[in-house]
Amino acid sequence: MKFMKDIFLMTVLLGLTGFTPITTDCSGAVDYLSPQALVSSENGNLLYIAHGSAEQVAVFDTNKGKVIKTIAVGAEPTGLDLSADGKRLYVTCAGPKGLVCVIRTDKNRIIKRIEVGHSPRSPVLSGDGNTLYVCNRFNNDVSVIDTQKNKQIARIGLLRETFAADITPDGKWLFVGNHLPYGPASADFVASRVCVINTKTRQVGASISLPNGSTGLHGLVVSPDGKYVYVSHILARYTVPTTQLERGWVNTNALSIIDVSSKKLFDTVLLDDVDYGAANPWGVCCTKDGKYVCVTHAGTHELSVIDTAALLEKIKNFYSEKKAKGGGEPQYGSGGYGSALSTSSGVENELSFLYGVRHRIMLNGKGPRALAIVGSKVYVAEYFTDSLTLVDLDKLPRPKTVSLSLGPKARLSEERKGEMLFNDATICFQKWHSCASCHPGQGRTDGMNWDLLNDGIGNPKNTKSLLLSHKTPPAMVTGVRDSAEAAVRTGIKHILFVVRPEEEALAMDAYLKSLKPVPSPYLVKGKLSKSAKRGQKVFEKAGCVRCHTGSLYTDLQKYDIGIGEGKDEGREFDTPTLVEIWRTAPYLYDGRALTIEEVLTKYNPGDKHGATSNLTKGEIGDLAEFVLSQ
Repeated sequence: MKFMKDIFLMTVLLGLTGFTPITTDCSGAVDYLSPQALVSSENGNLLYIAHGSAEQVAVFDTNKGKVIKTIAVGAEPTGLDLSADGKRLYVTCAGPKGLVCVIRTDKNRIIKRIEVGHSPRSPVLSGDGNTLYVCNRFNNDVSVIDTQKNKQIARIGLLRETFAADITPDGKWLFVGNHLPYGPASADFVASRVCVINTKTRQVGASISLPNGSTGLHGLVVSPDGKYVYVSHILARYTVPTTQLERGWVNTNALSIIDVSSKKLFDTVLLDDVDYGAANPWGVCCTKDGKYVCVTHAGTHELSVIDTAALLEKIKNFYSEKKAKGGGEPQYGSGGYGSALSTSSGVENELSFLYGVRHRIMLNGKGPRALAIVGSKVYVAEYFTDSLTLVDLDKLPRPKTVSLSLGPKARLSEERKGEMLFNDATICFQKWHSCASCHPGQGRTDGMNWDLLNDGIGNPKNTKSLLLSHKTPPAMVTGVRDSAEAAVRTGIKHILFVVRPEEEALAMDAYLKSLKPVPSPYLVKGKLSKSAKRGQKVFEKAGCVRCHTGSLYTDLQKYDIGIGEGKDEGREFDTPTLVEIWRTAPYLYDGRALTIEEVLTKYNPGDKHGATSNLTKGEIGDLAEFVLSQ
């Protein structure tokens, strides 16, 4: 009854209380909120919410069910952490010159801005509160901040796109998840990794590979007892042609479990059901008592609530049964898809594995990302509807859900509608994936090769970024689509395996056209470095400018540059734009080149891809610096 009273009280408050207004400028553009990070006060009375689009932090009173204050931070807030005493709120703010805003919570005002790296996110405080760790996504490293001096004191280099982090309760180990795989896409094993940092030495103590095909890592949390780390990610079935979607033939969605003591992958379980995908797992959080681990599904607008004790017991029983049948001891982290070469447990191939240990709850809003747990209540931030859904775990297996608005309902622009559809797996057959599953990070790349059948079978191609795709026809690596508009529509039909209204494709077009390049981390104060300036001259000297021409660095033509192999031998490939190429590794049509230097040297037979064979090592380095600065 008390919970129903809470619902009634919140409904009344939401109906009578005003919120931070969403304004419209003279052109009709709407200022959305886009909640994407949450943190709760120790007593659970307050939630701090990062509103990405509105560039503000909202203070939400959980007793009153309303926003009581907003704090402008001047840039997109991407992550939040709160000091143990609740007096300091740390906010990571995105941008080439990233900042951490330190907010004094009793005054709700910024008292310090700390410079960090490019596009910071996932701030994590040490247990004593004296150190703050921040993932600098596009610098591929972690900032170490002295919170007493409010100053960055070190940077720790890691792998590709440091995205999510958490620290063990004893403060000894920081676990950092890499959003995308690092390495050539043509390798036999392609997967995101979790790096483990010794906080005392600030050295990487281990690098843990997730199963083969792991990409799109979004969430990471250490269990309250410090024994396990839970990681949410996509598990791509990139080794097979995309001929069908049934039973997760293309993408499945996973939760990996890392054993803290051994710093090894314990196992990976699928979050999907047999004929119902759980697309785009995002935020991960544990209840304070460790009874449940909760995962948001940004693509299907759901929350998974998993009984951790039952999950771990089921995994151990699975191993025991396999061993009893002569399966031998499992070797964690070896990956595979149940093939003859796989020595993994095989749990990551069981689409019904979570049956009986997981509750799958439909939420009220769209695009759930972050979540915070207060006692038995889960608050989920819903990016596209500017809302929260409150889920009461005490009511399992049929929990009550309450929708909490963070502001007036905004008019849905064509671009916003397209962005929502691009991220929405409910329009996909059996809901296995969305467009964003293979094009995460606002239409960019997942670092994988896919056999999409649009140019034959048995010749996989590297995923392209969709940035500027409508301005640089033709589309696809081999230019098999004459325009991005055509590619969007064939993608809906042959990758989502559905037929949708034309108005949805038009909205996706509008969204993709609205994407803006992110300034390169290779720039120095927004300008070319000395090395890049020298490289600009080499770019002309080597003849690169003949094909990579104009402001978008492409002549929109196709060429045989001598790199095609197998069925692609002699094939012509589209000249890609070099804009934001620093973000789209690995390179070439099959992702064989890990670096631009390899493109210019190792994989440039006969100087067909620029006259680079006679360049010095220094000139190659300068040329690469210039290219990566675009």
